Amino acid sequence: MELIKVKPLSPEYLEQIGFHWHTDSDGSDYVADELVVISEKEAEDFYNAGNELYDMYVEAGEYVIQKDLFFDIGIPFNLVDAIKLSWENEVHWHIYGRFDLAGGIDGKPIKLLEFNADTPTALFETAIIQWALLKYNNLDEAKQFNRVYEAIKENFQRLVMLDGDISQFARYYNGWKILFSSIKGSLEDENTTRLLQTAASEAGFVTNFCYADEVEFNEEGIFCKEEYYEFWFKLIPWEMIAVEEPELALILTDIIKNQKAIILNPAYTLMFQSKGMLPILWELFPNHPLLLEASFEPLKGKPYVEKKVFGREGENIAIYDENGRVIAKKDGEYGSFKSVYQEFVELVKDDKGRYYQAGLFYAYESCGVGFRRGEMIIDNLSKFVGHIIR
Repeated sequence: MELIKVKPLSPEYLEQIGFHWHTDSDGSDYVADELVVISEKEAEDFYNAGNELYDMYVEAGEYVIQKDLFFDIGIPFNLVDAIKLSWENEVHWHIYGRFDLAGGIDGKPIKLLEFNADTPTALFETAIIQWALLKYNNLDEAKQFNRVYEAIKENFQRLVMLDGDISQFARYYNGWKILFSSIKGSLEDENTTRLLQTAASEAGFVTNFCYADEVEFNEEGIFCKEEYYEFWFKLIPWEMIAVEEPELALILTDIIKNQKAIILNPAYTLMFQSKGMLPILWELFPNHPLLLEASFEPLKGKPYVEKKVFGREGENIAIYDENGRVIAKKDGEYGSFKSVYQEFVELVKDDKGRYYQAGLFYAYESCGVGFRRGEMIIDNLSKFVGHIIR
């Protein structure tokens, strides 16, 4: 693989544009001073892969619902009705998600690792920071597979249009308001949420931001400071609501059922978020070139990865060799969730032994890619690496 060195954005500049998590706990820069070089063909392959994978997830979601496989993929029972309700009505529009992928560069085939469909982060760095790196270094900012921000803005307009044509948004928009919320104290989540709010505002919506503990829920809908909102975007994982706020899960189900508000991302994205979908995808699309073998039981005769159906930042992941011996492991707080097992594939590696994982954003269609660089298990200390097309 090829990397090019660039002048890094200064901490002062990053803070000025609202990017505050630029320095890791060890004092090193989170955003790399290098760019991954990809070809036009590789960018096109990422684009096509995301579109095909999303269609596969939709088919798998319908399969889970028809076969009542919610328990199998680890869905909390108190969200099943919300998932079904949101799936059945297209007004529950999926705003954005992020596929984590192995390969795609250095001649390695693209392989799905998982789909962060509900509350994906790395948005600010993918949509804004890697573009700014090109501009700051007097490189052609068009030489990047990155229209993430524009695609998300357009997808907010589809909340009104419910199809690909958004040209008549202004004609049909009726003053509906979107409330954006994150948990107080999480700066990255708040900035990600506020970036999404900005996109929705530029799309033409009336918007507001309230921390999650400021939002009121009742049979009449969703309110903040006594103001009613037709849409609520929460950067709060659905499974966290189900486990830690079970009463709220039931209230939100009633709000969806009685059509008092639309919640974003929709409840059905929890199905996509669950790594329990990986064995379902393998069952429906065996040996598909974008998939790795996956099962609810440890694989035999080949290296594999154990993951929890819900987990983040590489926590509670273990990599085993073909004899079932652990070769890498990371503990975490998600150990109580069910395990799935996926065939191991080594990430692309540079000449310094650093591993690269692609993050492909999807908003109605594939819309941009960025990379995380780290050790064999990509975690919260891995670096963000932008890219350039050449």
